[in-house]
Amino acid sequence: MFNAVARVLCSAISTERLLDTPWTLRATENPWPQHPRPLLYRDRWQTLNGLWTYQKAFRGEDVHSPPTSPLARTALIPSCIESVISGLKEDSTSEVKYMWFARNFSLPIGWEATRAGQRILLHFEAVDYEATVFLNGNKVGFNRGGYFRFSIDITDSVSLDGSNELLAFVFDPTDADGYHIPNGKQTLTRSHIFYTPCSGIWQTVWLESVPDNYITSMDIAAGADGNVTATFYSSADGPSPVEISVLDNDGRTIAFQKNVVANRTFVFNVPSSQLQLWTPDTPRLYNLTVKMGDDIVSSYTGFRTISSGIVKGVRRPLLNGKFVFHFGTLDQGYWPDGIHVPPTLEAMEWDLLLLKRLGMNMVRKHIKIESDLFYYACDRLGLLVYQDMPSMKATVNVRDAIPTADDQAEFERQLDLMINEHKSYPSIVAWVLYNEGWGQIKLAYQPEIELAERVRKLDPTRLIDATSGWYDHRAGDFSDNHHYSEPQCGTPFYSDPSAPYDPKRIGFQGEFGGIGHVPPDESLWPVQGARDTINQTYELVADLAAYNYRSRVLLGLLRDQIALYACSGAVWTQTTDVEGEVNGLVSYDRRVVRVNETQWREDILALYRAAEARV
Repeated sequence: MFNAVARVLCSAISTERLLDTPWTLRATENPWPQHPRPLLYRDRWQTLNGLWTYQKAFRGEDVHSPPTSPLARTALIPSCIESVISGLKEDSTSEVKYMWFARNFSLPIGWEATRAGQRILLHFEAVDYEATVFLNGNKVGFNRGGYFRFSIDITDSVSLDGSNELLAFVFDPTDADGYHIPNGKQTLTRSHIFYTPCSGIWQTVWLESVPDNYITSMDIAAGADGNVTATFYSSADGPSPVEISVLDNDGRTIAFQKNVVANRTFVFNVPSSQLQLWTPDTPRLYNLTVKMGDDIVSSYTGFRTISSGIVKGVRRPLLNGKFVFHFGTLDQGYWPDGIHVPPTLEAMEWDLLLLKRLGMNMVRKHIKIESDLFYYACDRLGLLVYQDMPSMKATVNVRDAIPTADDQAEFERQLDLMINEHKSYPSIVAWVLYNEGWGQIKLAYQPEIELAERVRKLDPTRLIDATSGWYDHRAGDFSDNHHYSEPQCGTPFYSDPSAPYDPKRIGFQGEFGGIGHVPPDESLWPVQGARDTINQTYELVADLAAYNYRSRVLLGLLRDQIALYACSGAVWTQTTDVEGEVNGLVSYDRRVVRVNETQWREDILALYRAAEARV
């Protein structure tokens, strides 16, 4: 389908100096057609992705006067309005705070015949930052939080056999005065390590038909001992019987549990003789079928246990009771064509497959939360995920920004959302609460101490990195150091005297490397302000031979620290370039691969062998 947005996109690429990727033009063909929630799949669903209409609004009071659709301009959803993929490419420095989105839709043929005993749900996977939703002139929902899904029961407002008018009023304050919100590295005042913001409907919108009493969500934690701890949440009050089946790849049922009650946590066991455990080398997943009355849901899980323990006198992270060295990249998830939105699923997985090809077993998802399909890919590919909570107040003065009590309460509410929405993904091994003090209260009290225990109660199955980088008050499971370009991982030498390695916790290198290389002009972000900050890169090299030489030196230092000291994991900065940051394994457009893959595989394998020698 070559639509209006595709024409705008092609025109923009040919007439403006824009940076695309190999997948840019594919983004308009059928945007993100995949079912967006692999942990909660039903057959009866319909995507609302595609062409919407859009127009700016000018004040918050405009929400009380919904316009008539179609609106002034055409936009591709999901997208950021600042991106070229959206077809809008709004000026990210002009501070478009208020905006309307609209589209008409009809329900799929056959849904109108199921009025009795059925509900129609409208799902938004993520809207940045606040969304007020109207259907056929009625206000039907509101949500706050730029990274989190929300669902609206529209049964009483939707036309079952005609056209429906859907409008969403979006407010995104980014880093405007008076607002202190979790938004990661988004900013109107871009600098070297803070980037173009993402506003609007940036993840999938879709419809679903469900029974009157349906499973709203579920928590699954499957351990290496075969024990499955599960909670199924129903839309109805009172006890609802649930049945769950665990199936192997051939569809054979290897465990079945009935007489389970919804909204209560229960435990059952799958015999270990039936299981292959989930690891980065063997990312074995098992399908689940869950039935509650007329509701049938498909899901999956992986059997593994995350813990910490003492191995030959050193505190280590353990996977299935064994020390596995964690090594991967800082992964920011930015794209020159889509900003927060990868142009396609193939594009998103290309980044992850590069890490696996190099032999990495981990990725740190850096102060951004991705779509569920990202974590599903990590589950399937075998990548351990350190998941950051998006920081508050991402501006050049972020370290000086102090949250109010209301700011902190909202941050903590959204932290809870992050944990609860993602704790069933086997690949996630650790939650990262604060990065380098950004949005962290440091003087009056240390919130990470209380928050670490709060998170542990929400999810006792994972590790907690309370403070990645600086301002460490000894909360959580990690003694996490950042140092560029050379590592200082679990060592008796350190550059920050306030945060020496703490042997009671896991020695971890939360960031290091950061070697910069200026790519050819055609692969460089074409914004002069960003180019002017390239010299702020931690270390610049002249060519790819020097890049790979320096990487071998730094990885060799890391190998020595694994062999001699207490280093248990490390994060290389970073997967890709981002705007004026030119220190990725690949360029921002993914066309320049800096790494000598053979050399990197050898050097990464040497890290694992050094760790194995310490067991």
